[in-house]
Amino acid sequence: MWFAGPAPIVHSLRCGALRTGLHLERGMKIGLFGGSFNPAHEGHAHVAETARRRLGLDRIIWLVSPQNPLKSTRDTAPLSERIAAIKPFIGPKDIISDFETRINATYTLDTLRALKARYPGVKFVWIMGGDSLASFHRWRGWMQIARMIPIAIVSRPGVLMKSRLSPTARRFAHYRYKEREAHILPDKKAPAWVYLKGPLHNASSTAIRAQRLSAKN
Repeated sequence: MWFAGPAPIVHSLRCGALRTGLHLERGMKIGLFGGSFNPAHEGHAHVAETARRRLGLDRIIWLVSPQNPLKSTRDTAPLSERIAAIKPFIGPKDIISDFETRINATYTLDTLRALKARYPGVKFVWIMGGDSLASFHRWRGWMQIARMIPIAIVSRPGVLMKSRLSPTARRFAHYRYKEREAHILPDKKAPAWVYLKGPLHNASSTAIRAQRLSAKN
């Protein structure tokens, strides 16, 4: 179901044929911003807005992971709480989606396969911060993902060299576009990626969780 308004939130269906809740049309340029968002913060908003502006995206779908396989379940807040906490940080046309829960997907590779099969005419771009690029080679099927969808990486504090020298950056070095070419990335066939530098935002989910834990003790 689609909820109109400035911050649409897509809720799961318990039965029946899969309905994504995503009203996407052919030719649209859609950013896919996936993560635990545990919790969401202004740094996430900065990454999303930078990608939106530099790539000329029509909207961004915030794909809230039910559980990141690389992170502890003990430290992950319930999905409903994480979805609700994203609302203040999204753009007016953005969508908060539990699509991965709907299709019971654990890995990004499965999510992308499902979305691309369902919306063959949509120009999807995967969005992530530079910290995610540094560890991207640990994702299941990371090379398949890079060959499946263009990727926009937005710089994050403290990981510039680590991300730029990561296995992913080195493996796909010949498919990198210059920053001034970022606006054409949604039209390019994968593998294709761009690294967007600029003002950094220091907000961190890890730091926020640590602060909350300290306040309780």
